Amino acid sequence: MSSQKVIITCAVTGSIHTPSMSPYLPVTAEEIAQAAIGAAEAGAAIVHLHARNPQDGRPDQSPEAFEPFLREIKRRSDVVVNLTTGGSPFMSVQERVLPAAVWKPEVASLNMGSMNFGLFPMLKRFQTFKHDWEPQMLENSRDLVFRNSYKDIEYALRTLNETGARYEFECYDTSHLYNLHYFWKEGLVKAPLFIQTVFGLLGGIGAHPEDVAHMKRTADRLFGDNYRWSILGAGRSQMPLVATAAAQGGHVRVGLEDSLWGGKGRLAESNAQQVRQARAIVEGLGLEVATPDEAREILQLKGRAKVAF
Repeated sequence: MSSQKVIITCAVTGSIHTPSMSPYLPVTAEEIAQAAIGAAEAGAAIVHLHARNPQDGRPDQSPEAFEPFLREIKRRSDVVVNLTTGGSPFMSVQERVLPAAVWKPEVASLNMGSMNFGLFPMLKRFQTFKHDWEPQMLENSRDLVFRNSYKDIEYALRTLNETGARYEFECYDTSHLYNLHYFWKEGLVKAPLFIQTVFGLLGGIGAHPEDVAHMKRTADRLFGDNYRWSILGAGRSQMPLVATAAAQGGHVRVGLEDSLWGGKGRLAESNAQQVRQARAIVEGLGLEVATPDEAREILQLKGRAKVAF
């Protein structure tokens, strides 16, 4: 029965949005822990986690930055922990993979191809910043290629396969599905593949219904029954794509990493608020939300007893 249930993943902070964009964006370890636990209590089966410097909010991919909130989340919740290997697109793959290599989570994210990663349009929306690094990071994305070469991806897989982690394969365009298919056929990844199709980020595929249909058709053709499909919609496409995914038998991802908004012109006041919105959509379609243990069964995860935190 768990295979019929919808997994809600909540990405609680990320590295794209900056502290000046929303007072509700978690920055400190305590805020990240509280956000993750609140999302789990609202119905998220998985929390996708980044760390930040508590002083200025910039992305921090040192394993030490993750430790306080990882231990607190595990102490207070049975939610599935998913650690980023995306980190920041300005980081090397070795730096990005290190926290997952050290802490051995049940799930680690993995970007499946290189791409332009355009964050600079946010400079039109936000003009006042608390920290100098924020506008500089956005401006520098005009000349940013987020590197995820075949060598990089293989490095991440060979490093993390030893930990028993499964992956949230983040696919921003059709070519990323083909890249994943290559690694699957090479035997470096095993089914069921948890494929997170990402829509609406500048540099990746758009968020039009035809874009979603194209990605789904391609994944169906390449992987058949060997994958579990989830949708991530960036910005204002978040909740419409939650409905699209759930209506087509997919899983969903929300959270302040992907969108700061709780509605038109309204900032979301917490990650839990977005989870509750997603849950209302899922349950409004007559579907049930998966518990963490049901998500473990659906994705065939190793279990929380085998993590290193």
